[in-house]
Amino acid sequence: MLSLALAGKPNAGKSTFYKAATMADVDVANYPFTTIDANRGVTHARTRCPCLDRDERCGNDNCHGGKRYVPVELLDVAGLVPGAHEGRGLGNQFLDELTNADAIVNVVDASGGTNAEGEPVEVGTYDPVEEVDFIEEEMDQWLAGIVNRNWESVERKSRSPDFDVDEALTELLTGFGATEADVAASLRELDYPEDPLQWTDDHREALARDVRRRTKPIVLVANKADVASEENVRRLEETGKPVIPATADGELALRKAAQAGAVAYDPGDEDFDVVGDVSDAQRSGLERIREVMADYGGTGVQGALDFAVYDLLDRITAYPVQNESKWTDGQGNVLPDAFLLPRGSTPRDLAYAVHTDIGDGYLHAVDARSDRRISDSYELDEGDVVKIVSTAK
Repeated sequence: MLSLALAGKPNAGKSTFYKAATMADVDVANYPFTTIDANRGVTHARTRCPCLDRDERCGNDNCHGGKRYVPVELLDVAGLVPGAHEGRGLGNQFLDELTNADAIVNVVDASGGTNAEGEPVEVGTYDPVEEVDFIEEEMDQWLAGIVNRNWESVERKSRSPDFDVDEALTELLTGFGATEADVAASLRELDYPEDPLQWTDDHREALARDVRRRTKPIVLVANKADVASEENVRRLEETGKPVIPATADGELALRKAAQAGAVAYDPGDEDFDVVGDVSDAQRSGLERIREVMADYGGTGVQGALDFAVYDLLDRITAYPVQNESKWTDGQGNVLPDAFLLPRGSTPRDLAYAVHTDIGDGYLHAVDARSDRRISDSYELDEGDVVKIVSTAK
């Protein structure tokens, strides 16, 4: 399952974001290091379900009237403080937890109501733009430290007559969650000596930064947009980084209200309807949330998750079926499964995503929309419905 990690300084709203995105029971409090042990839960990326192209909706539990929610792992760990890569706060524990994350959702307190250490201050007295490069820099320095600490082993290997510096660096960095292709791409971009003894700290840091950029892309969440000044949000957006304004508090309130039957709302909607009995105070609170949603096209929580999956990681959603005419599995369930695959994936890649045996026994695939066999080299597109024909059952 694709994995996203929430990053940010303490008290920026990560745990509220996590609770809103997963509806898991976690501690949410107004003090640093509320989260000590990492929380792991399941959230979802939202996309258009192919059932909208048929006469009836699919009825899948993860489809709400044609809004398809695809499971994604979400990780919430302890907040970072300056110097985390040197072990300050819970820095090393936090950074180690990020190793297997595919992308980072950096939650920033856009209101300026918490300082660099995550301590509450008067709203507007801290500049949130100071945090834009903070997580990126801590992660880069952390990875550079890993490379530096393990460099002696690379130097030892260089004494072997068949030593290959690219192979040695690939072996070192794949432990960080990088693939061989990631490391190869970084090495193609950099100028570096063939002899590890001639590498400087600058060489190693440049390698660490490039590998981190490729393997841990970051989207910035301008959280607390409901109390932040428009100027703060605008200045964050002008940094050139991907920025999603959000109110995690607002999203959590809407999800709880939807569970209680007070509002009709699906995560990622741009608005909601009050359908149950609410008090005047509750209605007033809901209207304040509605105003923020009108300004930013929603609460931003689902938008940030979707951006991380479909933009940062460039994934597409594909739907394997057994019956190409009815779009069902062997039990008659319509569009039972949805898989997030890297753009450029082929039908064989989808077969392996379903099960290794299905991939090993792959014969060919059929486009369920056209009922035509498709090429093994065909690149799957968002929303493709595919029958995999395999010797495996």
